[in-house]
Amino acid sequence: MKKLLSLAAIAVSIAACADMTPTQQRALTGTAAGAGVGAIAGAIGGNAGLGAAAGAGAGLLGGLLVDRSRQAQDQAFQQGFAAGRQSR
Repeated sequence: MKKLLSLAAIAVSIAACADMTPTQQRALTGTAAGAGVGAIAGAIGGNAGLGAAAGAGAGLLGGLLVDRSRQAQDQAFQQGFAAGRQSR
């Protein structure tokens, strides 16, 4: 029963991200991962809530930095592709 509920939760989470922009998806993923890691580290240190909050902030920042990097890569690819088409 627990496995079925876990699968349903994952499916709903994935479906909820379908209408989000890539930037929003990366920010959410970073925030969720950071909060999870922060909660674990905070629990070890004695304050899971504070750890989750700090981890969520760090994860959000990381997700947004990854997004900026991806956008730059996509832009460079498009510029290279356009330059290649013009040289034909």
